[in-house]
Amino acid sequence: MQLTKQKGFTLVEIAIVLVIVGLLIGGVLKGQEMITNAKLKRVESDNAGIAAAMFSYQDRYLQLPGDDSAAVTRFNVYAGLANVNGNGDGLISGAWDAANLANIDDAAAVESDKFFGHLRAAGLITGDGLNGTKPSNAYGGQIGVQDGAIGIAGHVTIFGEIEGPIARIVEARLDDGDAGAGRVQANIAGGVNGMGPGAPSDGAVYDDTQRYNVAFRL
Repeated sequence: MQLTKQKGFTLVEIAIVLVIVGLLIGGVLKGQEMITNAKLKRVESDNAGIAAAMFSYQDRYLQLPGDDSAAVTRFNVYAGLANVNGNGDGLISGAWDAANLANIDDAAAVESDKFFGHLRAAGLITGDGLNGTKPSNAYGGQIGVQDGAIGIAGHVTIFGEIEGPIARIVEARLDDGDAGAGRVQANIAGGVNGMGPGAPSDGAVYDDTQRYNVAFRL
């Protein structure tokens, strides 16, 4: 009777396969790390860019974007319009996530709606000055501005829907690591406490399973 010779992988072949698999896994993990770092840097740069644009507007016109009571006479794009001005009281009123209006000459527009429109009209960010649409952040959430949030006094930028692990990293890089204290604070996106001035904090510790609205003091 003729015996059939069994064929299989040698130890060398198995070792080569394991090395290749290890390299592929390492490449994927490294790629994910690079993407995460790029998004983190974009969050930080977007926040810095908004702050720089706001203070440049204030230095130039002695009023805040969104709150500017003379915007209609300041920019040609607003000529003859009735609702593009703010009230000039030094506060950007309205919630950061107020109606995302494509035209700020709307009787329902609040100053937080007009904020990005005024910056666009001044040429400090790109776009049409009538467009009050709020930009999106690197994690797909909205970016908005309002006066105060949770325990932060003064104007803040808020980045919506930031993943818990990322919010934790941003907090550690820019502040004190406590989600309920300091110049960077956060509450759970869609949570009951919201992001209003003086709203209760959801706590000091970030939950990696949640998404957060993160407020940065300007």
